[in-house]
Amino acid sequence: MCKAYLFFLFTKKEYGFNLSFIALKRKDKLMEESKNNRLGTYIRCSVVGESYQAFIPSPLPPQPEINLIFLQNHLAKANQALGKLDAASNILPDSNLLLYYYVRKEAVLSSQIEGTQSSLSDLLLYESNEAPSVPIDDVVEVSSYVAALEHGLKRVREGFPVSLRLIREMHKILLSKGRGSNQQPGEFRTSQNWVGGSRPGNASFVPPPTEHLMECLDRFEKYLHLEERSYTSLIDAGLIHVQFETIHPFLDGNGRIGRLLITFFLMMMGDLRQPNLYLSLFFKNNRQSYYERLSAVRATGDWEGWLEFFLTGVTETANQAVETSSAISALFKSDLDKIKTLNRSSASAQKAHNFLQKKAIVSAQSTTEILGVSTPTARAALNNLKELGVVKDISGTGKERLFIYSDLVDLLEKGTEPITY
Repeated sequence: MCKAYLFFLFTKKEYGFNLSFIALKRKDKLMEESKNNRLGTYIRCSVVGESYQAFIPSPLPPQPEINLIFLQNHLAKANQALGKLDAASNILPDSNLLLYYYVRKEAVLSSQIEGTQSSLSDLLLYESNEAPSVPIDDVVEVSSYVAALEHGLKRVREGFPVSLRLIREMHKILLSKGRGSNQQPGEFRTSQNWVGGSRPGNASFVPPPTEHLMECLDRFEKYLHLEERSYTSLIDAGLIHVQFETIHPFLDGNGRIGRLLITFFLMMMGDLRQPNLYLSLFFKNNRQSYYERLSAVRATGDWEGWLEFFLTGVTETANQAVETSSAISALFKSDLDKIKTLNRSSASAQKAHNFLQKKAIVSAQSTTEILGVSTPTARAALNNLKELGVVKDISGTGKERLFIYSDLVDLLEKGTEPITY
């Protein structure tokens, strides 16, 4: 016994490095095996004689746990940017002004990712009962997105939880008109869908089959409603977005609903007072990285890589919104200074300017109705603004000319150019 013990001590001393090396290798192997628990399961399916593999994601949260040390700096920057964004609503004269335009900008951008060509100007024209410059179906699709988004915001502000029920309500509105209206609006799919390719057999990704769909969604909803959470809301928002996109529960509209979930979840958790954070512009400008990061989560369990990308997007998006708010505020002040030089005509011009801040494309008729002034007074006020260079006039479909607050629209339209493939 004693000799054996001495031999063990000698061996440990002489070959301690080797023993440590073996232990580390074994630890690495165990970690790699554990990392595989983050991965979902591929199951073999077939349709019309062709087989394919569908993916069932592992439930949230990922195991092993997210490496928060790696993400610490990114998380701090994102939280700081969100704090600035929450304060940005105080920069403008009307705290709802940024929300009004950002909801519409988000609708345009998120719909562009899905293939529409509508611009923000097209949407504003459509909402003014004027003809847009792109196919009407594109603008109807964007308008439906605005309606779905506003419905979701109203429900969340009333205290209704982000849930499968709310998701279905928004989806029903989103696909209520135009393209997609025959894709089971408001209903989870009852047939297999896929991403990329012409059929499941040559698709780049096939979500869970229908017989596994409700199980995945039930687990997803339970995670939405956890009372005790292991991660901050920002981390969870990133996890939830990927999980929803991976489940892909609808035949159409998954991307648009999945992007909205980020903002609604942060509102529900109290991280956003005003729902002014929309990541579609970041995802649009970094489309390839976005798809690669989603694929890496499914292929290798690289949640940290996705969350680094996601938090960078939150930081950039929030900072851009703050910069836009400051630029809009400066524009309003500069134009108001010009209006004050009109002397006796400045009062009616200032009222028209206030109206234009809230609705960037107007006519003399609409200005008359909103401000309660005569049509000649409204027309004179708008013409005065035109002479000052505050607005430009454009042709309308009716007899009335339209006036556009072009500098405001230019600020808001940055980044909304249609995607060219």
